[in-house]
Amino acid sequence: MTTDHTIAPAPAAGPAPAAGPDAARERLRRWRLVLGGDQADGTGCSLEGRDAAMDATLTALYGSGRGDGSGRGGSRGAGLGASAPSVARWLGDIRTYFPGSVVQVMQRDAIDRLDLSALLLEPEMLEAVEADVHLVGTLLSLNRAMPETTKETARAVVRKVVEKLEKQLATRTKSTLTGALDRSARISRPRHRDIDWDRTIRANLKNYLPEYRTVVPERLIGYGRASQSVKKEVVLCIDQSGSMAASVVYASVFGAVLASMRSIATRLVVFDTAVVDLTDQLDDPVDVLFGTQLGGGTDINRALAYCQERITRPADTVVVLISDLYEGGIREGMLKRVAAMQAAGVQFVTLLALSDEGAPAYDREHAAALAALGAPAFACTPDLFPDIMAAAIEKRPLPIPDTAAR
Repeated sequence: MTTDHTIAPAPAAGPAPAAGPDAARERLRRWRLVLGGDQADGTGCSLEGRDAAMDATLTALYGSGRGDGSGRGGSRGAGLGASAPSVARWLGDIRTYFPGSVVQVMQRDAIDRLDLSALLLEPEMLEAVEADVHLVGTLLSLNRAMPETTKETARAVVRKVVEKLEKQLATRTKSTLTGALDRSARISRPRHRDIDWDRTIRANLKNYLPEYRTVVPERLIGYGRASQSVKKEVVLCIDQSGSMAASVVYASVFGAVLASMRSIATRLVVFDTAVVDLTDQLDDPVDVLFGTQLGGGTDINRALAYCQERITRPADTVVVLISDLYEGGIREGMLKRVAAMQAAGVQFVTLLALSDEGAPAYDREHAAALAALGAPAFACTPDLFPDIMAAAIEKRPLPIPDTAAR
């Protein structure tokens, strides 16, 4: 087989018909779209109309009889050409024939297989793309090379994604953390309506009287009164190496959401071999993202040193390190800083990734060393992040996924 159409346009094909001649023709049609034609596909099926146009968009990306198209530098069918207009037309075509989720995959494949990153620096290209988190990461990596004529369009694309993420994530994050903040401010002599019965019962289980089948609550635990004062401090320490692009996007959005809550003082720090504090830009996550510089080395120890120096209320502080832990700095120094912060009362959380990309690559030795300190490292999806933060604020065990590195 000489063709590599790795995305089958099943959504456009509709449900499978009943058994019979039509069903056989439909199966051949689907296999023809998947296999990409040429004599080796074995279907003997020709395509017309919309099917032929759909096949052409796949051929432009995945090749047609010119190698496997498996990556940069290999032989491939380059039907897009090396110009922004032809690529922009192709982007419009795939949006016509495929659903958004498939379009995003094909865009990422085009950037990788055909090395189209440079074309993203042209405004007409950016206006044609389907914006998503991965595209934002690519744009941020190109930020320093981006001409002034493109930056305004790029910011508009990034803002579109950021606003969508904020809309998806803000409500649940705020409600989850508001409840955690109220519970974490519990008092020892609460009025009846302020008693946290779940915690009170757990704290008094030793006082269970079997003959009466009841628990004697010698110690009452209550919720604290809501106030406008700062209850917790959160430090987001984000690795901006190239592999962390999606995590940087999500962390910036969450940072802006946390900063909008009066009860949480939020600091956002990004690092490679240098450390940049972007806290003063948290009112606009787009400014935060364009303040990052994806790529370069990694010095986690230096970043943690910066964060540690700025902690004034360790018992009320949560530090979230978001990094794949490939440390280029002083390993022992990094571990000593984590241990010192924990000994002072800081809740320390290590996220290997904050994204939906699945299991990340990470330094297993460093992850194991952090786990030995009681700070297990694990990947976290955006949906889980509010629950992780709520547990850290309440100083209870983190809801670590089963796939975590421990």
